[in-house]
Amino acid sequence: MELTGIKARTMEELLQGIRSVPGSVIYHHTHRYLRQHRYISPEPPNDFAFWVQEVLGEEVIAEELSAIDICRFTSIKELKKCIIDILEKHIARGTRSRIAPPGQEFHFIRDISFIIPTHYRAHNLRGFVRALRRVSIDSLFYHVFEARLRLNKVENHFSMWFRESLNEAGLADRVARLDPYTQTLEDLRKRIIGLVEARIQEIENDDKNK
Repeated sequence: MELTGIKARTMEELLQGIRSVPGSVIYHHTHRYLRQHRYISPEPPNDFAFWVQEVLGEEVIAEELSAIDICRFTSIKELKKCIIDILEKHIARGTRSRIAPPGQEFHFIRDISFIIPTHYRAHNLRGFVRALRRVSIDSLFYHVFEARLRLNKVENHFSMWFRESLNEAGLADRVARLDPYTQTLEDLRKRIIGLVEARIQEIENDDKNK
């Protein structure tokens, strides 16, 4: 994490900051909770909504920001636009903006990622299961969350690989439909493994019946 030097004291300054910062900042303030609390699974809070609620005391706009369904976005650009639209509509109502007390400004922080290849490789479904059982939670987080949003992919890396490399469109769809925001990463790991193992069993049964 790295401070950008940009901060906001009012709703207008928050909007201005969100407009100007790169996607890595938006990603941090909407996904920070998932990385820091990776073993529990309540809905992840939104840093923007939290600040608007707790510091500015703007409950209505805070509720609108909290209600953003992060899972429906396939890119940070789309998520950023949604946040901007909500703030613009609120400011357009002409409500007088409150000012954050000294020391309670909103500080914009960016995420800096270091992507390091592991020694785990998979060439088929069985190899995938073996590797997924052993990789770290950070690896799972990268392939599921960062791949889809920060890298502007339509689906996570696992679904893409099943579809494009193994011609397993059905399995790819089932994994893509999993909601990673409503469960722990360890539970997500188990569910993906379960889906892949079920597919392996289907293939083996089909071979026996031929």
